[in-house]
Amino acid sequence: MLTRVPGLLFGGDYNPEQWPEEVWAEDARLMAEAGVNMATVAVFAWSRLEPRPGEYDFGWLDRVLDLLHAHGIAADLATATATPPPWLVRDHPEAMPVDAAGTRLEFGSRQGYCPSSPIYRAHAVRLARAMADRYGGHPALAMWHVGNEYADHTLECFCEESARHFRRWLTERHGDVAGLNAAWGTSCWGQHYTSIDQVNPPRKAPGPINPGQLLDWRRFCSDALLECFEAEKAVLRELTPDVPVTTNFMSLLPGLDYWRWAEAEDLVSDDAYPDPADPASHVATALSYDLMRSLKRRPWLLLESAPSAVSWREVNAPKPPGVMRLHSLQALAHGSDGVMFFQWRQAKYGPEKFHSALLPHGGTAARGWRDTLRLGDDLRNLHEIAGTGTDADVAIVFGWESLWGLEAPESMPSDRLRLKDLLLTWYRPLHERGVAVDLAPPGRDLSGYRLVIVPNLYLCTEEHAKALAAYGGRLIVGPFSGVVDAADQVHEGGAPGPLRDLLGVAVDEFWPLPDGETQSVRLVPGAVRPGTAEGGEPRLTARTWAEWVRVLDAEVVARYEGGELDGLPAITRKGGATYVSCLPEDVTPILDHALAETGVAPVAAVPPGVEATRRGGYLFLLNHTTEPARLALPAAGFDLLSRRRLDGEIVLAGRDAIVLRIEGEK
Repeated sequence: MLTRVPGLLFGGDYNPEQWPEEVWAEDARLMAEAGVNMATVAVFAWSRLEPRPGEYDFGWLDRVLDLLHAHGIAADLATATATPPPWLVRDHPEAMPVDAAGTRLEFGSRQGYCPSSPIYRAHAVRLARAMADRYGGHPALAMWHVGNEYADHTLECFCEESARHFRRWLTERHGDVAGLNAAWGTSCWGQHYTSIDQVNPPRKAPGPINPGQLLDWRRFCSDALLECFEAEKAVLRELTPDVPVTTNFMSLLPGLDYWRWAEAEDLVSDDAYPDPADPASHVATALSYDLMRSLKRRPWLLLESAPSAVSWREVNAPKPPGVMRLHSLQALAHGSDGVMFFQWRQAKYGPEKFHSALLPHGGTAARGWRDTLRLGDDLRNLHEIAGTGTDADVAIVFGWESLWGLEAPESMPSDRLRLKDLLLTWYRPLHERGVAVDLAPPGRDLSGYRLVIVPNLYLCTEEHAKALAAYGGRLIVGPFSGVVDAADQVHEGGAPGPLRDLLGVAVDEFWPLPDGETQSVRLVPGAVRPGTAEGGEPRLTARTWAEWVRVLDAEVVARYEGGELDGLPAITRKGGATYVSCLPEDVTPILDHALAETGVAPVAAVPPGVEATRRGGYLFLLNHTTEPARLALPAAGFDLLSRRRLDGEIVLAGRDAIVLRIEGEK
């Protein structure tokens, strides 16, 4: 159980401070009617809780928590430190963040703080202590919520305080200025430092900035915000050791290394907002959910999602009937132990007044309210899946340091090679086939998997390479891997660096493809399956990227056909390890062959647009299309949603779902 609340969690952000107190009783009554069992409270309430320095006004929050508890609703109680109050930033303007051009940002939005500011940190910890002192024993308290969506608006600050903090961080990492010069390669472009005190954050400069400095800056910014979280968590742990602590992640957010952050959390929680206007958005969403489940390898919690439209896209499309329910069930299918929303009651004012809510502007007469009631009923029917896990035979290796290095501006062979695109290239066909996937950080023990895919490992250390070699199973490594070490310096002898012996190849030259240009790849007959192109030989089409590869002791699985690379190896194999030196539009021939070799089977055979996922003894079937889908169940079972037994062939309506308790399993 993730919190003190049994079953699946249901609810959302509740902002009673935006409403007259006479509305609160109606809120609590309607929450209970809808089946809400947890509310996130006080996320942006610092200015109301501490209206003047050291003076607290807890009375209104006391009444809110008492009211929630009286209606059987638990609190995910925020420490309220996500946005400092006006008095703090007016008394201490130096606590506000500074951008790369040297402009200090103004108060009036949210996350208005420098992550390195000792003033912000001291006041945040003081408030967290006051909250824990006041509410640590309150019966409504189920979970602590620190900050909110770290790095959403403020990932970095370039002020003098941040510069001092960065220098301390660099000293801890590199030891002294000699270590820093060696790591950053400062002999290039005359950047040799004689003191770490000469180092500044990577502020706006005349030209491209040292890639080693940028990589360390990305690490530092993630760590600096993590220090803020951990400082508050330490107080909460001291005063309320049995209450779990979380902060809400943001799926595949580039700025924070969630592998490191998850180690500091008691439970992983995530905010996800798939675009209803994108018919394929559920695939990227599933990838992010599998990441959340993999971060601690146990159930997680969807802490924010949208009942319908959001308020921050250029076009904020609403969710058509059935989509709110379908998106919610997808989160459960991928390991969430609940579905929470932003927010409970739709706001009357502010930047999010047009963001949807469980209780819309139209009140209980609105379509959205009927959707809320239906989902509450569904979650009650699904309570038994809480705590169940997912067994995956396939792992995808992904690390934030490779993302940071790969996507550094103005220093790469191509800025079209994006790590999320590389991940989706391999994840999408696995998802379409109903194959469960874990994500794993570089260096993790992979011995429990039948197939491991590394879409890209640009930054590859000796330790990363040893972990892949120790795996010994069926391995697929994507392009531009093994290029640099932990300091973003090219490995001796070039790519694939420490993976050379494992893969049996050397990369002589990177060959990025201009926009609109493609490269044909001809697969050796019999090397992969299934399917052939006209003429009897399977072919793939690569975009964006190719490489001039020299074989050392590997077998050639495919060759480039046409163009400057004609006849050169494109895909190779040594033992169980395959190297794909290009970015194919469709990797299914390679993938299907690997799945067949390893005996990895889908959880169910489904038509396009239908998602099949197993969670413990439960099979989720989700139809993401608007058309009915005919499919054969792999086993008989009881559908927890319709409350009926199903067997054999069924028709699943458009935007409908089945959650099957498989007979003989639990």
